[in-house]
Amino acid sequence: VRLQASGGGLVQAGGSLRLACAASGRTFRGQSQAWFRQAPGKEREFVAAIRWSGGNTYYADSVKGRFTISRDNAKDTVYLQMNSLKPEDTAVYYCATGPVILSSTRDPEAYTSWGQGTQVTVSS
Repeated sequence: VRLQASGGGLVQAGGSLRLACAASGRTFRGQSQAWFRQAPGKEREFVAAIRWSGGNTYYADSVKGRFTISRDNAKDTVYLQMNSLKPEDTAVYYCATGPVILSSTRDPEAYTSWGQGTQVTVSS
């Protein structure tokens, strides 16, 4: 499966952005999707995930209450709505998908396909 991420950009603190990740080559059916991010000089970190079965969602503590992950199954697209953005949210955001077991939901190694990344910059 190929993933194409879009929606990044420059926004002021307190603003909002919506990222999208569209799949091609196969559907998301049966897999979990997630967003990770990587800031300069830092390791890639988990942001949010949505599981196929039940559509349960999971968030990093740092984004809980501000970010929302969702999926449009008909479009094979996953979204990340980001509100109340902070300068510390600045990073390259990556979407990923894979047949991930529940205990590995936050582990980037568990995901088998990745998008190219989209830059999010939040100015203070």
